Amino acid sequence: MITSVSTQQPDAEIVLFPCLNDNYGYLIHDKASGQTAVVDTPDADEIIRQLQARDWQLTHILTTHHHWDHIDGHLTLKEHYDCQVVGPQANQADIPELDQTVVDHDRLQLGSLRIEVIATPGHTLGHVAYWLPELNAVFVGDTLFSLGCGRLFEGTPQQMWQSILRLRDLPDETAIYCGHEYTESNARFALTLEPDNQALLQRSAEVTELRSVGHPTIPTTVQQERLTNPFMRADQPELQQQLQMTGQPAAEVFAEVRRRKDQA
Repeated sequence: MITSVSTQQPDAEIVLFPCLNDNYGYLIHDKASGQTAVVDTPDADEIIRQLQARDWQLTHILTTHHHWDHIDGHLTLKEHYDCQVVGPQANQADIPELDQTVVDHDRLQLGSLRIEVIATPGHTLGHVAYWLPELNAVFVGDTLFSLGCGRLFEGTPQQMWQSILRLRDLPDETAIYCGHEYTESNARFALTLEPDNQALLQRSAEVTELRSVGHPTIPTTVQQERLTNPFMRADQPELQQQLQMTGQPAAEVFAEVRRRKDQA
């Protein structure tokens, strides 16, 4: 796996880097103000290394949910940088060093960058995503993966389906940054459901090539996931037909896809 991937934009920079076994860390840097946020904290040491390599000071931690591999570095980073820790109100008792709680539709500022909070319950009940419209980017934690979605540890299929719909409704070109590199195994599963989906076949080949040289498959895009991700396609006739669930409520089709993936 390569060390990091930087996406440069005129006013900002997004840096992706691997953490732990299969997590991703993300830095968002506003060039005008110098403010920098990290989305979740899987590995404080690696996050510090990435910051120091760029001479950036961490000003914010944006927490998507309370699982350990997304909050493990909060205490260390707070002590090191005295940064502002933001996280979902529903999980405030489970997130260390929380300074600001957020709920659905809240807006934040990172320098000149607007951040909109989207409630995405399902993986956990308090899960949130962070959408930056000016950067055409959304940070989704473990709600959505490339060609997959998170397990339903706390929420219901109906809740998760509604969360995925909200992400699907973002502009097509929106880049999706998720919490883990699961795309290769997700592609194998997705092909068992839609073996003739040409967009999926093309994406699967692309994923195999990327992973063969250690490159990340992230970010993906809303448009790409709409065409290929079975968890985002539960209301599509082609997938429903493959599952022999034509005309069934989309949340029930989603639940069946999740059930099959859990047993795969």
